Amino acid sequence: MRALLVVNPAATTTSARTRDVLTHALASDLKLEVANTEYRGHARDLARRAAESGTYDVVVALGGDGTVNEVVNGLLHHGPSPSDLPRLAVVPGGSTNVFARALGLPNHAVEATGALLAALREGSERTVGLGLAAGTPGTADEAVPERWFTFCAGFGFDAGVIGRVEQQRERGKRSTHALYVRQTLRQFLGEPHRRQGAITIERPGEDPISDLALSIVCNTSPWTYFGNRPIYASPQASFDTGLDVLGLTKLTTPAVARYATHLLTSTPERGPHGKHAVTLHDLTDFTLQSQVPLPLQMDGDHLGLRTSVTFTGVRHALRVIV
Repeated sequence: MRALLVVNPAATTTSARTRDVLTHALASDLKLEVANTEYRGHARDLARRAAESGTYDVVVALGGDGTVNEVVNGLLHHGPSPSDLPRLAVVPGGSTNVFARALGLPNHAVEATGALLAALREGSERTVGLGLAAGTPGTADEAVPERWFTFCAGFGFDAGVIGRVEQQRERGKRSTHALYVRQTLRQFLGEPHRRQGAITIERPGEDPISDLALSIVCNTSPWTYFGNRPIYASPQASFDTGLDVLGLTKLTTPAVARYATHLLTSTPERGPHGKHAVTLHDLTDFTLQSQVPLPLQMDGDHLGLRTSVTFTGVRHALRVIV
């Protein structure tokens, strides 16, 4: 079985020695080629070439959710065709690894590699649904291409938090939960649409839902992790269904305190709820429209400002080794 291992050498939770060990372990069972990423978007380019070559059975992403997202977008550059594309495998190497953990993989790279090798020997795989989004720029920039996401997207508040975190990481700060908490508080204090949201959800054949101050789109559950604690924004979200949406119409101090508590105590059966919460399940096509340019994120990657984002839930998009 021929495989391409796409390695992010800057992955936050693996050392060079650990990556060498994992590479040798995979090479014992696979005809393995290894490629290290050298720039943002390189994993996407490598996966695209692997898919177009038609010579690989598996593409393995060793890195965090950002590396996985790039590999997925490379594999699906010409659209989903699960029976023709290489299968995706993931070895978690980031700080959170939501996609890998949502698949049921261990959050430790060595243990995950062992699970991956066992799955390859047994021929164990599944087909997952993914999200596809296309946005209208918030400035006079060029049109924004479609982009796939594996577990979540955010338009507005949470994307602003991720943008702040990325700025801090560029300044040398480590990606920690404390960093996210600090930037969430700063985003809240500077948020101009806390009391009157600017986002509207538009769905075919349905009345629009307006005045949202926060919108989170989930492709699976949990939405993220706080340490080892899973956080469920949309508990019903699944790789086997369409997309789910959590929206909040107010971000006042009492509302934020209430819904932050809901998130921290959320379970697979119950997420945020109340009169200011909007929850939608198993959507195939919808648009998030804003009166003003707002930040957009997908799989934890800040993508700049948009005024409109159209989402599509695509079932059976990609085969994954599990």
